[in-house]
Parts: sequence; C-alpha cells; structure tokens
Amino acid sequence: MGGGPIEIIQFVIPWPEPTEILNRIRNKYHVEIRYFDLTSKTDQDQDAGLRNFPIEQFKDTTILVTFNTFPPSPSDAPNLKLVHVTSAGADAVIKSRVFQETNIPFTNSSGIHGPQITEWFIMTALTHSHHYNALYEQQKKQAWLPQYGRAVRDLVGQKLGVLGYGSIGRQAANVARAMGMEVIAYTATPKDTPEKKADHGFVVPGTGDKDGHIPSEWYSGLDKKSLHNFLAQDIDILLICVPLTEQTRHFLSTAEFEILSKKKTFISNIARGPIIDQPALVKALKEGKVRGAALDVTEPEPLPADDPLWKAPNIIITPHVSGSSNVYIERSLQVFEANLDNLLSGKPLINTIDRKKGY
Repeated sequence: MGGGPIEIIQFVIPWPEPTEILNRIRNKYHVEIRYFDLTSKTDQDQDAGLRNFPIEQFKDTTILVTFNTFPPSPSDAPNLKLVHVTSAGADAVIKSRVFQETNIPFTNSSGIHGPQITEWFIMTALTHSHHYNALYEQQKKQAWLPQYGRAVRDLVGQKLGVLGYGSIGRQAANVARAMGMEVIAYTATPKDTPEKKADHGFVVPGTGDKDGHIPSEWYSGLDKKSLHNFLAQDIDILLICVPLTEQTRHFLSTAEFEILSKKKTFISNIARGPIIDQPALVKALKEGKVRGAALDVTEPEPLPADDPLWKAPNIIITPHVSGSSNVYIERSLQVFEANLDNLLSGKPLINTIDRKKGY
C-alpha cells in the first residue's frame, strides 16, 4: 500500500509496550501507532490516565485502545471512529462522554478472561471443599493431622449454577462438566434457539461452549421471580458472572441467600462486588445459610482492613486478580486485531458494547 497511514491508533494502557505485536500490526495494516504506557504513572484509578496523558494527542487519533482513559469530550477527538477497551467490564465505559454523546463503536475484550478466571474459580472451590487452608496451616506447624482433609465432597454429580452465561461462564461450564458436574445457566434474555445459545464474541481457541450445548437447563430474566426460580434449582455452587448494571446491583441479598440456604450453596463472585449485598452475605455466612464464598471482587475496592467481610467464616478473598494473566494484553490485542480487520473491510465488529444494555 502506498501513501501515508490510513489510521492513527493511540494506545493508552497500563502495560509495557508489546513491540513485536505492534510491529506486526504496523506492517500488516499500514497504520501509525502511538503507545503511551501508564504502568509507572498510574494506579489505574478512573482519572489517573487523563492526569498523565497529553490529551491533545486525541485530536488526530482515529482509533483508541485504552484501559479506562477516554477523551474528556467528543470535541477532543473529532476523528475518532473506534474505541477498543482492554477490559471486559463496561462500567467505566458508560461514564465516558464519548460513549454517551456519540455513536462511535466501543468494543471490549470479553472472551479473553475465561481460562484464567475459570482456573481461579476451580482453585478456590477446591480449596474450600478440600479444606486446604486448614491443611496449609498444619503444614506450617509441621503437624500431620489427616482428619482435616478427609471430609471431602468431590464435584461429581454436583450442580453448578452459572449466573450470566458469557465467555467466562461458558469456560467454567466446560471445565465443570469435565469434572463431572451438571451445569444450568441463567441469562438476562431467553436463549430458546440455537442461534441465541451460541457465543458470537471472541473465544480463546480450545475453550468455552461456542454452541451453548453444555447447560442441561436455561433460565432467564432480570426480575426477582425469575432469579428466585433459578436459585431454587438445588444449586451446589453458584458462579456469578453477570455485568454490573442498575438491574444487577445487589442482585443477591437476604431473600436470595435464604433460597440458597436449602443446599447451603457455595458462592463464587468474579464479576463485580456490588452485585452482592455484602452485609447480607456476611450475615448468611455467619448463620451458616451458605457454606462458603470465594470473592475476587468486593464493595468497595480495596476492601478496608476493618471490613467485617474479612472475618466472615468460610470466606476466600482475593484482590481482583482472577482475570490477570501473562498473556492478557496479547489476547486483548487479538480481539482488537480481529476488529481492525473488520473495520477496514467493512465487516461487522465483534464484542461491541451495547449502548442500551450498558455492556
């Protein structure tokens, strides 16, 4: 191709520059790439990027790849035609004026988190069921007390309820079924045809449930009656994967934990902290209504040192790291590159954030 670059791509992300990948994109698409590494300049809070990034560089940017740094207003980026976000959650995106006031497509990195988050989910579920924390404490004391590890209920025959059957839920279902579990799924809208059950977003090769064949039953709805019907299906482990919206804020509270008390369900949350009414969860744990919980997300974050959640019984808490991976940025840029192909060839984009749904 001759002439100047057809697109000017501005990266503003908290990762060291992936030089090899960017060189391939430059050579393949004849684009100009500018990279601004926020790693040493920000703690990734919402406004840190704009405090450090020279916003005048947005002026001629046609494509923005970002974690959560957006132009302050549409007029700051008049040539923008695509925004790719390196996270899956859209709660930061929907606050952007560019998102609110234009029709510029925003795409996310949904689909890249399934493998590592599923491993976290399985690791914490087994840590709880195999009483590993107690065994580890005995190891540090050099004590041989096998009774701590004998009361184990393996996963075979247990029922996994996946609340939000997106890319993460599908990979979790894939692994859970391989371990002998039954899987049921819950989605916001009905999945009553093969087309609706299929995953049309980015999928890491060899993972997930592309055709939606794994769940034995599908449930749907955003109303409490529909949610309660799903939770009443004798669920042994509940995996929370729904996006945070106004409809899902405190989706699980006292009434929901009461329903789950029948099976003393183990709860795993890898989505967003506010989906759970945290004080209600602490109460349910103390009263033994749920047998345990693994939380990679809390409300707020960081979780204050004096928060009662830290001392709740049978709790596993990690600092929002389940989605971390050494290949995170590589996979996010695989999604971006697929969409760059689509954009330049006039094909529909994948992983587009729906402005009406907010995810």
